[in-house]
Amino acid sequence: MSVILDLAGIFVFALSGALMGVRKRLDMVGMAVLAEMTALGGGIVRDLILNVRPAAFESTGYVLVPVAATAIVFFWHPHVARVMPAILVLDAAGLGLFCAVGTEKALGFGLSPLHAALLGVTTAVGGGMLRDVLAGEIPTLLYDRQLYAVPAMLGSAVMAGLYWTGLNGWHATLAAALLTFGLRIAAMRYKWRAPLARGVKPSD
Repeated sequence: MSVILDLAGIFVFALSGALMGVRKRLDMVGMAVLAEMTALGGGIVRDLILNVRPAAFESTGYVLVPVAATAIVFFWHPHVARVMPAILVLDAAGLGLFCAVGTEKALGFGLSPLHAALLGVTTAVGGGMLRDVLAGEIPTLLYDRQLYAVPAMLGSAVMAGLYWTGLNGWHATLAAALLTFGLRIAAMRYKWRAPLARGVKPSD
């Protein structure tokens, strides 16, 4: 079941990467690169920091799912763009799942709660950051104007806190993932924004 959820999150993240490729007028290869980086980049960085073989290189499914997402966007990107609100909901679910699972994996390798939470955030938003850098955009992590990284930070912190108090397992993972998901959905619905420095006015 966890593998299915993992692949579902990878698929949704890959869709957003491929759509970025369409907006940037990239060819199929460029779209596939952005899809792979968005879907797998955060987990690969996490595993390299943990000094283990990245999960993306343990199963062909992890590589083929972003390819499938790229093909779908390549042929039907107008239709995919039209259902973007639904994709954003799934993306929020993937964000919650990845930050919780990433934090839990780091804790299992003996990292402190603080460092594990940082790796949880890396798992959740690292791929999107790589996508934005490759596409020439300001990374979401540095310009969190729609509260994307903040929910991941809070979810990872909750996951680390629950683990530290002895509450671990799927209950803790689900609680952290749901918190992240709920905050992200609320941010989209109510247009919550991260604050700018004092005296600085938003450009949008």
